[in-house]
Amino acid sequence: MEYANLRRQAASLKRSLFDQGYLDEQFCQVEDLQDEASPNFAEEVVSLFFKDSARLVANIEQAMEKYPGDFNRWDAHMQQLKGSCFSIGASKMSNECTSFRNSCAEENAEGCRRSFQKVKREHAILRQKLESYFQLLRQAGPARTATRSGGK
Repeated sequence: MEYANLRRQAASLKRSLFDQGYLDEQFCQVEDLQDEASPNFAEEVVSLFFKDSARLVANIEQAMEKYPGDFNRWDAHMQQLKGSCFSIGASKMSNECTSFRNSCAEENAEGCRRSFQKVKREHAILRQKLESYFQLLRQAGPARTATRSGGK
């Protein structure tokens, strides 16, 4: 019973992440790559994303401080982060990266700063939500397969 309840909670949380625009179909494709040989594949990919994206966020922050007004440099760093977001289906965060890049194209430093704050906020929110999601899945244990009772 506990297994089924935890799986329902995880499914509900995942559904809400899609409904709220945090994730898109790419996340499902990452999850579909899991199998018996790599049952934690999606969690590992997401963990690598957060490790890499934290580094990229720091790089953007440093570039904005060290190279004020170098919109091409800022944009190049944000393009890397946006690609990482796309790889796991982090759509809300990806949209904020696009806003930042649009501000770079307009050479709007204040717009970049506002968008960058939103990127960092969405990053933190997504991390918390996905950590909760994977924690529920770990608590539930591996997915069970249906078996026939009393059969040959």
